[in-house]
Amino acid sequence: MRKARLAILASGRGSNAVALIKAAQQENFPAEVVLVLSDNRNAPVLDKARSLGVKAIWLDPGPKCTFLIPEVEKRWVEVLREHNVDYVLLAGFMRVIKKTLLDAFAGRILNIHPALLPSFKGLDAQRQAWEYGVKYSGATVHFVDDSLDSGPIILQEPVKVEDDDTPESLAARILEAEHRIYPEAVRLLAQGRLRIERRRVRILKEKHGG
Repeated sequence: MRKARLAILASGRGSNAVALIKAAQQENFPAEVVLVLSDNRNAPVLDKARSLGVKAIWLDPGPKCTFLIPEVEKRWVEVLREHNVDYVLLAGFMRVIKKTLLDAFAGRILNIHPALLPSFKGLDAQRQAWEYGVKYSGATVHFVDDSLDSGPIILQEPVKVEDDDTPESLAARILEAEHRIYPEAVRLLAQGRLRIERRRVRILKEKHGG
């Protein structure tokens, strides 16, 4: 059976990208990472992906700092299609996805966020949670739509905020949760076991036998 083909979009150090690549390299994983794209020419994720045998490319992000203008986003879509990508995974990609990419991969783009959505959207979510004084934060994998960190939720894992936590120590433990739930969400997606019903994502039971 053909494995689903994955592309990762990342801007920085690439810890989630590495977790996804290593998970996908396990024998029974139903998908393979075929491409890593970055908007940051110097992103460590590029070399990390290459060291794991995955093609990694820097693509010009264009003139804007927080998103890709339509002409640029069209080029990114062309590259993804050239590599026959089925699903796009955002892993620390520091730009908002716009209409061109959303339309090209409708219902096939995932993101990981370091908080229990819908709380603490946007940047520096771990510090937001710590400053607010919540007792639990965590990580969320969700589908990407045209709103910020608001797509249907696939998986979440809570992380207890300890009394002696700093934003940095909390972020480190949330990252461990991210590395657990993102590959699992991708596994479910590649197995065709996710169904979006209004805002809810239903996880279908695994099929056994022929």
